[in-house]
Amino acid sequence: MHDIRFVREHPEAFDEGLARRGLPGAAARLVALDDVRRGALTRAQEIQADRNRLSKEIGERKRRGEDAADILVAVSHSKDAQGEAETEARGAEADLDAALAELPNLPLADVPNGPDETANVEIRRWGTPPEFDFDARDHVAIGETLSMMDFERAARLSGARFVV
Repeated sequence: MHDIRFVREHPEAFDEGLARRGLPGAAARLVALDDVRRGALTRAQEIQADRNRLSKEIGERKRRGEDAADILVAVSHSKDAQGEAETEARGAEADLDAALAELPNLPLADVPNGPDETANVEIRRWGTPPEFDFDARDHVAIGETLSMMDFERAARLSGARFVV
């Protein structure tokens, strides 16, 4: 998954990397989602700081023998507001995480431009690939034919993708 700090600090480079993969730019959308998340977190922290200040004032009023009912009501409302801000921040963070997770990795500078591996360029080849007078089979087919691998028994013992 991509680091939102990199996207925030280098939006043009991020969009250029996506363009090299044949995808539209997404930095503006990601930064907007991050701004919503950060704004909600900041609001929640400011509400918490204000509530802490009000709590100290309640203590001072009670020490002086004064009534603090009005401040208690304000503290109660601030708890609700903080909860709403934190819920908004969690929702925005989930949206941001989902948006970041759906994007592919950015290609390195030395990777050729293109939508997939078909645009790759062969740089060198080591040896010559063997040519057979029969159809090559993968290791699974060979192992089953030689009774060296039993996927059915393994599936009953431990579930899929195991072999005995």
